[in-house]
Amino acid sequence: MANFMFPPQGFGPGTQPAAEDGEELDYLAMPSGMQTFSPHIPYLEDPAAAQGAVAFLSELADKASAWTVSGGAQAATYDHLDSTNQGVLREVLGEGEVSIVIEYPKRVEVQESVFTGVWRIMRNGREHIEIGAIPDAVLMAPQVHLSDLPQPGPGVVNAPAIITEILDQVENPQGDSHVINLTLLPHTPQDLDYLDVVLGRGGVTILSRGYGNCRIDRCAHPHIWRVRYYNSQDILILDTIEITDIPDVACAAPEDIRDAASRLKNVSEALT
Repeated sequence: MANFMFPPQGFGPGTQPAAEDGEELDYLAMPSGMQTFSPHIPYLEDPAAAQGAVAFLSELADKASAWTVSGGAQAATYDHLDSTNQGVLREVLGEGEVSIVIEYPKRVEVQESVFTGVWRIMRNGREHIEIGAIPDAVLMAPQVHLSDLPQPGPGVVNAPAIITEILDQVENPQGDSHVINLTLLPHTPQDLDYLDVVLGRGGVTILSRGYGNCRIDRCAHPHIWRVRYYNSQDILILDTIEITDIPDVACAAPEDIRDAASRLKNVSEALT
């Protein structure tokens, strides 16, 4: 019997034979390159010429401080500013992690600013600002219901069971979001093709570039979302279907909006 004071033989690094031909384990690359907040304060030769932008930033800070979850998004327009002040404002707001495209009924483009929860909304050639967890335009979805399901073709195995689970959650919501992890479920390529046909497209695409990439697509029914996570090499690492009003990953957290309020106030004071 070996002495218990000494470790057993044949275990640990260097005890196993090396792989042939120099082979090494090939680990899947994890997401990297997470963005962090970095305020940009433009240099102003004449600070007095940008007082309109400063006042508007202070107004946004007040709206962000007053924002509540139950109150919905707070809108603000800056059409009254001249081109110089609008340029300063756009330079300060910059581009954040989240971009949204809404295809219909009319195309709307949304870009989050570097201040979390402060959204730049472009509609019909005009831009305005909204402060909130998610812009109102994303929530204004047409009421489409899944019906007349096509017959599954050859190779479709588990998709009908997944669709049954989805429809049950849509018709009998439990309050919290319901997530179906396709990555962990057995399925065939034909299953995924059938799911794409049945779920359809809802005309809303959200791209979050916070930690790797996350692509969120609304399906034909406004409460069904396809959420896909990619690593920094654009390799799909997680594929899910969420039944909810809006996936949490797409929304700005209340504490982040409170931080945005103080940061907006600090930037507006730095410009004076």
